[in-house]
Amino acid sequence: MSLATAAKVSPSHLARTAYLYVRQSTLRQVLNNTESTARQYALRQRAVALGWASEQVVVIDADQGHSGASAADREGFQRLVADVGMGKAGIVLGLEVSRLARNNADWHRLLEICALSDTLILDEDGPYDPGDFNDRLLLGLKGTMSEAELHFIRARLRGGQLSKARRGELPMPLPVGLVSDPAGRVVLDPDAGVQHAVAHLFATFARTGSARAVVQAFSAESLRFPSRIRTGPHKGELSWMPLRHWRVLSALHNPRYAGAFAYGRLRTRKKADGRITMEKVPREQWTALFPDAHPGYISWERFELNQQLLAANAQAHGSDRPSGPAREGSALLQGLAVCGRCGRRMTVGYHCRGGVEFPAYRCMGVAIQDGTPPCQSVPGATIDVAIGRLLLDTVGPLALEVAITVQAELEARADEADALRRSHVERARHRADLARRRYLAVDPDNRLVADSLEADWNDALRQHREAQDDYERANAAVQEMLTEEHKARIRALATDFPALWSDPATPQRERKRIARLLIEDVTIAKTEEIHLHVRFRGGQTTSMVVPIPPKSWQLRQTDPGTLALLDRLLDDHTDAEVAQRLNDAGHRSGTRQPFSGRIVLHLRLQNGLPSHAERLRSRGLLTLGQMAERLGVHVSTVKAWHRAGLIASHKANDKNERLFEPPAPGDPRLVKRVGSSLSKRARIEPTPGGAV
Repeated sequence: MSLATAAKVSPSHLARTAYLYVRQSTLRQVLNNTESTARQYALRQRAVALGWASEQVVVIDADQGHSGASAADREGFQRLVADVGMGKAGIVLGLEVSRLARNNADWHRLLEICALSDTLILDEDGPYDPGDFNDRLLLGLKGTMSEAELHFIRARLRGGQLSKARRGELPMPLPVGLVSDPAGRVVLDPDAGVQHAVAHLFATFARTGSARAVVQAFSAESLRFPSRIRTGPHKGELSWMPLRHWRVLSALHNPRYAGAFAYGRLRTRKKADGRITMEKVPREQWTALFPDAHPGYISWERFELNQQLLAANAQAHGSDRPSGPAREGSALLQGLAVCGRCGRRMTVGYHCRGGVEFPAYRCMGVAIQDGTPPCQSVPGATIDVAIGRLLLDTVGPLALEVAITVQAELEARADEADALRRSHVERARHRADLARRRYLAVDPDNRLVADSLEADWNDALRQHREAQDDYERANAAVQEMLTEEHKARIRALATDFPALWSDPATPQRERKRIARLLIEDVTIAKTEEIHLHVRFRGGQTTSMVVPIPPKSWQLRQTDPGTLALLDRLLDDHTDAEVAQRLNDAGHRSGTRQPFSGRIVLHLRLQNGLPSHAERLRSRGLLTLGQMAERLGVHVSTVKAWHRAGLIASHKANDKNERLFEPPAPGDPRLVKRVGSSLSKRARIEPTPGGAV
């Protein structure tokens, strides 16, 4: 040991623990580069030579197979830094700086902590004191060189990859459905079942225009999608599983399925916590793109169209909300309505009235951002009816061709699904035959192996039987769905497109898709009326004006003719009698209910109509008290004369109260009776003296 080395190692250092840090970057280096590992472990003897006892040397090798580019996920390095910071370490030993860290931030952090805790650092060249400026400067240069070395290594490797990628020759992992042949060329998977499944995915998307609809179609038909296992003991094997939405999007966005070689679609980013994230790169920034580089399942033109459809569907969740895919709901112009005031895409809202769903088109772009009222809100029921009539007038001559195309598409879909199911049955039969041959080829005396192979054979037979049963059930369901009767119905409806459009069994989503095939957008503006400007796909335009539907309170208003009849009937009838005569004539209230006395009373008060009693009073009829006062008799006398037919009366209300017609002056029938009544009253009235 030199004098300089001895001067750096002090008794305080020897009183603490010596830490030996051992690391290899990859597991392959751990297995193959054994000499480097041996050299690192040999540094223990250097610590013993400097004065540390053998039991004072702690070896930290928990980071074997981890990169030194970052301290993240390196538990051994984090433990080392913690112990150094707590003053437990007298010296840190490493074969070279790159073993401890290849990141300058991690390296200088370790140097700072070692300087504060008076801890030495030792590599193959000797010990260093981070508290000494010269030693610290030298260690800093070594760390910088180690980080630069890592950069040069990556640059050389990356340069080779980019060079091959720019020529379209870089081998890359292929998605399911594509494989590399022995010559290294990319070809379609020779498994017919895999080919049918991938082709069916793209055909279903071309038909539906929605990734979610593809998942629903596979689920409804009980179809599975292939996947290659990437890791583990079964790496490279084929696995069939239910189709998921993310897998559909991955396939639709992958240009390899269109026969194109693409490199640079993703970019890695390191976050502050050390995690690596992936982000998509715009196509103009891709490193390489070679269309028609190998066979594919779709054309490049179809791939471009798929990207446009996916972008439109994704934008349906954005702030401007362009059209998006056709969804559930009764609004025919969902995604097609444009505000005639501000030009933004209008959203759809629904409200229920009497159990019926009614749409409304609303411009909410500015309202959501600024908290202001909506730009405009337009009831959609009358608009949808008008657009439906326009489509019937436009599509009528093409109905036959549309129906024939639909029938051919249904048959093609059934054939595709049948081919996929047959491939599953064939694959299960092949596994059963293979298991049978393995069982027959085994030595009968080797019972352990024979029992295991027999169990595999039985399992394969069971899977084959289940696949066959599923195929037969699904085939029977398809045959039932596509009977000759159904085909005849399609042909019959082909000549009557209005019936097909108006059929309640036709899903509203299909009507929306028909509308999208013909209409680009519809601009809506509401003034005293609703103005519609329809722009068709071919460039033609047409304008329409539809009335604003009445409000709910207006819909509950009684018909003016009924109200006029009610007014006339009140001249001669009470409320209940008027209600009975209106019902007999077939009239109904504004809420479509039969009339009652209470409803007539409500209509009278609401419209300011006088009651039957008021009308009688206006004609001069008198109440019972008024009649008695005019005749100068008791009310009982008036009642008696009324019963005798001397006085006429009319029913005033439903309480059976009556109003009396005033008698003519000098009526001889009443004059005599009035005099008789007065004399009789005089005889029975008491005299002032009390005698009768």
